[in-house]
Amino acid sequence: MTLHLSADHGEFAGLHRDGAPTYRDADGGAIAREWLAQVDGGQPFPRVHIDRSITLTMSDGTRLRATVVRPANVLGTPVKTPFPAVLNVNPYNRAVLDGIDHALHAPLIGRTVRTASTTFTADSGSLGGLSRMTRTFGTGLWDVFGINRNLVRSGYVQVIVDVRGTGSSHGKWEILSPREQQDSVEVIDWISKRSWCDGNVGMTGWSYSAINSLQAASLRPPALKAVFAVEGSEDVVRDIYITGGMPSAFIPLWLALVNGLKWLPNPATGVADLLRGDAYRWLRDRVKSPASEMPSLLWGFLTARDDRIFDDPYFTERNPVIEDIECPTFTVGGWHDLFGRSATRVYQKLQMAPGRKQMLIADGYHLDPGCDHGAPHRPPRLDVLERAWFDKWLKGIDNSVDEYGPVTMEQQGGTWSCGTQFPRPEVEPRRLFLTEDSSGTADHARHDGGLSTEPARRRRALHVRPDLRGFRSRDLAQVTAGAAIVLGDDYSTDARYQEHGALSFTSAPVDEDTQLSGEMNLRLNVATTAHEGIWAVTVNDVAPDGSSRVLTNGALTASNRALDPSRSTYTPDGVLLDAVHYLSRDRRLPVPANEPVRIDVDLVPTDAVLAAGHRLRVDVYAASLPRYLTIVPDLIKARGRRQQLVLDPSKPSYLTFQADGDLGTDPIPVVSALRPV
Repeated sequence: MTLHLSADHGEFAGLHRDGAPTYRDADGGAIAREWLAQVDGGQPFPRVHIDRSITLTMSDGTRLRATVVRPANVLGTPVKTPFPAVLNVNPYNRAVLDGIDHALHAPLIGRTVRTASTTFTADSGSLGGLSRMTRTFGTGLWDVFGINRNLVRSGYVQVIVDVRGTGSSHGKWEILSPREQQDSVEVIDWISKRSWCDGNVGMTGWSYSAINSLQAASLRPPALKAVFAVEGSEDVVRDIYITGGMPSAFIPLWLALVNGLKWLPNPATGVADLLRGDAYRWLRDRVKSPASEMPSLLWGFLTARDDRIFDDPYFTERNPVIEDIECPTFTVGGWHDLFGRSATRVYQKLQMAPGRKQMLIADGYHLDPGCDHGAPHRPPRLDVLERAWFDKWLKGIDNSVDEYGPVTMEQQGGTWSCGTQFPRPEVEPRRLFLTEDSSGTADHARHDGGLSTEPARRRRALHVRPDLRGFRSRDLAQVTAGAAIVLGDDYSTDARYQEHGALSFTSAPVDEDTQLSGEMNLRLNVATTAHEGIWAVTVNDVAPDGSSRVLTNGALTASNRALDPSRSTYTPDGVLLDAVHYLSRDRRLPVPANEPVRIDVDLVPTDAVLAAGHRLRVDVYAASLPRYLTIVPDLIKARGRRQQLVLDPSKPSYLTFQADGDLGTDPIPVVSALRPV
């Protein structure tokens, strides 16, 4: 079957005020409605056959346990025809995925869950946060994460494997290690040779399994023909492990979750495993490694004597080499995801034509991808996009999914749209300076300053101290993967409570809608009375009513200020657009007491619009707990400190960003190490 773009799929909708093309409607028009009809309509196979007892022996002798889901006839007998296979390699225990599958498809419970997913529709407050979470059950996310019965009934085989050392698999969990990556390659090879597989394999997943999919794709196994990755990462160090040199509170919580789940036997195979002796081997391996990575993480946090508290080869060998990926790759992200930096970098680093690569990014978090999909002018559901993607690249169906996007974004403060590149083609680099002049908009902050086209006129030191207001902020929402948004607006849409502890710098209101798109960098001139400085920053959209919404954030300890020039992006006159810090043990720099040093805080790339009358704001904090933790040796160095932001005309502090409005600034020419594609 060949599907063609109809008129309402849309070409460019018109021209921007400067003649640049605007983005297209993200709902995909008539062609996407055909994808939806194929998913929600009748499927060629009435049932699925699920075998949870599969054992795969890896080249080192370790046994991995898997579930194979095949199309079946009305009697439940698996169809003998070979089909493409979709692989999900997951550390969260197949028993949990089975529970989710049963809940979503049980007649009473499943109907209740689906009803709840459409009941909450509020867009603000705690109910709005709860609504975002519940809506994921109706937009395909859990089909991508676990068993996707509808996909299988359409003519696919699904294979779900417990990562070694987790679930029912044997061995030691070695988070995303080279051995684990080799497992994925061997599993793909095993799948491709089964009688029920036609030799074409795709990989899918959310979070960990998305990273695993990108890793496997970078190793180029011949049978792997496509990837659909929801919220993966290409740099786990800067995304979450030690952002700006500071560990995240998320990591120990996540490690505790996975380590706890790996002790849960799978009830579907428990008796058979016991009779075969597999239960003994499984228990033996769990006893050998009862809490993988947790002791080393604690030791590193307390002493800084474990290399995993720094950017180390341990992480380098775990980051997928995106440039090596050759198979078509669809990546889904969120501006406030745990892996916010990776959402755009994966797309930019993929060395293939747009269409074969696709990027979709929402104004959301780690736990709510797809929550707003499926409505008019919004993207199709995630399960619909996944099916269309695999139909194209695994089955060879000409369904025009390669003409969707290729860059689909929910603009913060704006709407969904599809376009050709990120950053948006109409933006240019700009620069605004932090000044002592009051903006008259942030009297609640420790200091109300301005963002201006001219540097500060005189030298002035602004004092700031750490506090605990980060526990009631969007930083908490981000570090809890979005869970905290159920607590109210202070955790998602209004930063004024947190700003009581901030040095705030706010621009004049914009005269017309102004787009911000791409990377940002904040250069600060800072000092501390101790031998370490801890800095956290946000860039916000300030509405006429005074509410202050975080658009992006970043953090850095002063000792980690050394830049990697080969990976950073500069303008021709030497202004940083995107800073990449080494974050390694041997690249740390001394922090002299009471002497200003220059730091560059890299901010998560974003896409936003300031509506007419809105302002841009930079908030500077001495800390933001628990989003950014400080290892104990650094905390000792910083004890009793007084931190200062030093506004100095000869060493100005300024924000470099990309925008299409003037904001009172002239464009700065830019040459980027990561050029828009």
